[in-house]
Amino acid sequence: MPPDRNEQAVLDAVFADPVCAAVLDRFPSLGLQEWWLTAGAVFQNVWNAVEARPPAYGIKDYDVFYYENADLSWEAEDAVIRAAVDLFPDAPRPIEVRNEARVHLWYEEKFGAPCAPFISATDAIDAFASTTCCVGVTRDDAGLRVYAPFGLEDVLAMHMRPHRRLAPRHVYEAKVSQYTARWPSLTSEPW
Repeated sequence: MPPDRNEQAVLDAVFADPVCAAVLDRFPSLGLQEWWLTAGAVFQNVWNAVEARPPAYGIKDYDVFYYENADLSWEAEDAVIRAAVDLFPDAPRPIEVRNEARVHLWYEEKFGAPCAPFISATDAIDAFASTTCCVGVTRDDAGLRVYAPFGLEDVLAMHMRPHRRLAPRHVYEAKVSQYTARWPSLTSEPW
């Protein structure tokens, strides 16, 4: 099924960034069952397109979530991270590859709130601090797919809404502050 208008706008914005295009072209070679280019690599490139900014403006890194629960060791995750580093020697910013099956092992120490184990990479995307950030793009046997459990309207409208599933209030508020400094036309709702 071809993408709808909103999905196509997201794909156009993502593919305008050469790093995102490289991730979507090269990452399938790692043979992972489920992986998604997500977070700022997707929604911030959409904001760049909306504001007519250059692709990759304001993007600090490129997040790729994958899910593999057969081996939750750091060594297994590190092997995937190293393989991804080898795929992207030309990346101008870090490509942050993380096994979402392991997040519950370190999340509370980093963010101060417990995290139940995720059941998939999309389950992890569903847990971002803002519903607007809950979006991902992948390429698999079905082709290119956009995942957006809360829809794409807020992403395209540059409007942030809090999502209280996992992230604490201070994480959402910090994101709003950081993002509005880079994209002044961004609007947001209070926690």
